[in-house]
Amino acid sequence: QVQLVESGGGLVQAGGSLRLSCAASGSTISTYAVGWFRQAPGKEREFVAAIIWSGSSINYADSVKGRFTISRDNAKNTVYLQMNSLNLEDTAVYYCAATPAYLYLRTQTYNFWGQGTQVTVSS
Repeated sequence: QVQLVESGGGLVQAGGSLRLSCAASGSTISTYAVGWFRQAPGKEREFVAAIIWSGSSINYADSVKGRFTISRDNAKNTVYLQMNSLNLEDTAVYYCAATPAYLYLRTQTYNFWGQGTQVTVSS
């Protein structure tokens, strides 16, 4: 079992930055990958980025490459999503989720989810 709690969302102007945090707990977290997903109003949930807990692999959606950075702090059991150059299309509820590390590229396998945090980008 893995428990995830997101924080760090808020309101930001276009071009600004935010950092989301995902605090993870569970005895086997080191064997998992943690990903960030987002869901905008009226749209399906989409993959944003993922990292294997060991840090050996990272993957990004094309829409955020070069703007978002995923990282983790082992000491704090926390995964971060640094979001720069935000635009209106980044407005969404952001969720972190976990899956066994060997499945991290298979976005449909993420089955432990946090409650989500709202990110709103204004013009």
